[in-house]
Amino acid sequence: MDQVRQQMQESHQERETRSAGAFPSFERHLPAMISRREYSLVDSLTSYLGLRNPFSQAVNPNTDTVWLLDSTAYRPVHVYPHRPQPWQAEFVVAYFQRNTGKDISKFVADIADKIGLSQSSDGRVREDAERTIRERLQPFLDAIKPARTVHVELPGGQVQRLGPGGRNATSSQTIGVPGQHKDGEKAEVTAIPEVVSALGPMVVDFAEPEGWAIISDVDDTVKVTMTPTPIGILRTTFVDTPKPITGMPELYQHINAALHPTWFYLSASPYNLYPFLRTFLRSFYPQGTMILRDASWMDLAGFLGSLTQGTQSYKVDRMEKVYKWLPKRKTICIGDSTQTDPESYGEIYRKHPHWIRAIYIRKVTGLAELDATDKNTDARFEAAFKGVPRNVWKVFEDPGELVGAVEGLVGQ
Repeated sequence: MDQVRQQMQESHQERETRSAGAFPSFERHLPAMISRREYSLVDSLTSYLGLRNPFSQAVNPNTDTVWLLDSTAYRPVHVYPHRPQPWQAEFVVAYFQRNTGKDISKFVADIADKIGLSQSSDGRVREDAERTIRERLQPFLDAIKPARTVHVELPGGQVQRLGPGGRNATSSQTIGVPGQHKDGEKAEVTAIPEVVSALGPMVVDFAEPEGWAIISDVDDTVKVTMTPTPIGILRTTFVDTPKPITGMPELYQHINAALHPTWFYLSASPYNLYPFLRTFLRSFYPQGTMILRDASWMDLAGFLGSLTQGTQSYKVDRMEKVYKWLPKRKTICIGDSTQTDPESYGEIYRKHPHWIRAIYIRKVTGLAELDATDKNTDARFEAAFKGVPRNVWKVFEDPGELVGAVEGLVGQ
């Protein structure tokens, strides 16, 4: 269903990019992966009920595990501004079965072949790369567990039940966060028992209604991904050591020091990549909330489609959610030219012009698959930002070009 929706939402820009990169033919030759739906018929049928599922069960620490995704707590804007509302946040959890998806040698070898991994004289280059592929591919193969719940301890000691997970074995619910907290403060939410959470505690970042917010794309904006080519995506996701875009960590640290914003990292990647991307972002960039697709792909073609189809509709929808949380924040959107970031940011500006204060688009060059399209042309950017004042949006190649622009925002 998710894959069909993405295909229906595919834009002209995405069709052009996928055609230039030969995505359709490449995807047809990818292997079908192991089914991850190893749960009971009752769980399968009742998972359609989502949070209203009366037949859900608590996670079993011996057989199940969860991911607690980091979040941002906010105060709903009240009609009377002198009456601040209690804190609340969206709590997102993914549920899995332990020790599943073991037989993945075939898929590891196939990815290695597809991206052209060489075999050294002693075999170690290929062997080391396949070890990395196995580790990063595992979240795509572990069996998901819908219809499960988990208890967590909120800041202040209150215990809260989260879930149950729906069809994709994720749950999302907005819950009050007790206590007095300051803007920029961070607090941890731990699973009960803690051992059930594979990634440790959830980090909640507190954001008052007013201030600055950054919505940043991830792939080819802050991380080298090479989204115009399927081989590039597979290599940078499953083999290569993740690399930041040159100059972007320094730019983001400058923005963080100058504006003290709340950070959101908005990616079209499926949630299977959450551990990989969280580790990367925490290593190079200011901590923030990562927003990913809630689909859990059972094949690599679906994963490639997640990054290259229906991204504009998806990103605008998620930015609308952030707007509802923090409508009084002054927001900067940062993206790149490989996907539909210009069109997505142009659309959200036209809907909420008072909310978006600046849009910065990194022009990605040097990729033959991108050069074969019109994505870096002035005409493309002018069309994407139709109705957006010229002093609001800027296309750049060197992140250093934005230092002065950021300085100009201080004090607004």
